[in-house]
Amino acid sequence: MLTRLSSRPIAVRLAVSSVFWSFAILLVAGLILQTLYRDNTERAFDQRLLVYANTLASNLVAPGDPDRDLGPIGDPRFELPLSGWYWQVARPNAKPGEIRSSKSLFGGQIPSLAAGSDNRFGQIRRGYGKAPDERNLRIIERDIDLGEDGRYIIRVAGPADEIDAGVRDFLFALTVTFALLGLALGFSTLLQIRFGLRPLANLRSALGAIRRGESERIVGEYPRDISPLASELNLLLDTNREILERARTQVGNLAHALKTPLSIIMNEAENAPEEVAARVREQATLMRDQVNYYLDRARAAALAGTLGTLTDVEPVIAGLARTFAKIYRDKELAVELAIPRDLRFRGERQDLEEMAGNLIDNAAKWAARKIEISVEIVREDDRPRFRLIIDDDGPGLPEAARAEVLKRGRRLDETKPGSGLGLSIVSDLAALYRGSLKLEAAPLGGLRAVLELPGDRG
Repeated sequence: MLTRLSSRPIAVRLAVSSVFWSFAILLVAGLILQTLYRDNTERAFDQRLLVYANTLASNLVAPGDPDRDLGPIGDPRFELPLSGWYWQVARPNAKPGEIRSSKSLFGGQIPSLAAGSDNRFGQIRRGYGKAPDERNLRIIERDIDLGEDGRYIIRVAGPADEIDAGVRDFLFALTVTFALLGLALGFSTLLQIRFGLRPLANLRSALGAIRRGESERIVGEYPRDISPLASELNLLLDTNREILERARTQVGNLAHALKTPLSIIMNEAENAPEEVAARVREQATLMRDQVNYYLDRARAAALAGTLGTLTDVEPVIAGLARTFAKIYRDKELAVELAIPRDLRFRGERQDLEEMAGNLIDNAAKWAARKIEISVEIVREDDRPRFRLIIDDDGPGLPEAARAEVLKRGRRLDETKPGSGLGLSIVSDLAALYRGSLKLEAAPLGGLRAVLELPGDRG
């Protein structure tokens, strides 16, 4: 249970622990109060019985024959047969015929409390016993020494049901009171948790705003124990931006540094013999493609971790669809779009254009007449994502060949223009954004490209 609870939110952990300890404390307090109340009730009941015992003792020590009739003691319940209120006076080890008792005892006897005990003669003993009708009795037993007239034992008993009933009533009232108190404590605890954790909720909202691109820093006032965390997060964001900016600058510098020598090599190749020139141009072009590939990958790797970068998906895809429809207008392609207008990609616009453009270009190259582009929203592990699905009605690819075209530089048909890096670029860029690219059979009969990327509907 503790393992399962440790993974729960802080509010749940606080609420569960508060409920547990409140219940435990109230339970222990209830048991203690019940015990104390029962002790007090028994003492009060014993005092009533002791009054009757003292009255009998007074009648017994009055002048006259101690074996005379002691008469009524002022309570009519002792006159009613088996009423539960009884008294009995007898000498120690007296025979049944020598025992004087109340009419309510109806010929029975009150059980002795002194049997088998080490109590000295003269003490007042208290305890429970059974009445002739098997009812529980609370009994007071007192010894009287009349000197030459001998010793007597006085027993007075009352129904223990009265004690139990009083305790039950008290327990019911206590349970209701503690239940209301527990509800009040639980409600106040929830309010305290909500109020106490509000700064963390505000901090989470601030981070969410940064992730969605609505803010660049954590703003607002926080308590002294949360404020250092907000400051450290702001410093981390600033450091992240500085690192990314340096990475962008270095990637740009490297691109300029490599493109110029490559341009010179290609220009110089024009003055070389045709066979050499063709070979140099071919290798230089391959080098340029490879350089652009790795530069784009390095730039995307730097930008993929940028917080707060969001791109609207629908305008980018619609623009690319119009562009490639014009490029391949001789095919008279019909491009159908089903993309929510509020869908946003959590990344750079240039990277989305690179990935979607390569996939749409590939679909347009192979499509016969129709291309369908749609989006599915996916939510997994509290990380919203979307799937960009591009179908064409071209010849498609066998299942064994689909993995081959995702390898860098692999082309299964040399009759189509291109370097063979398009799909591998898409796959690598998607992986940098913790996404994926899959190739499947399209319902139209051609190839389906499924590009999964981080994003959500705004």
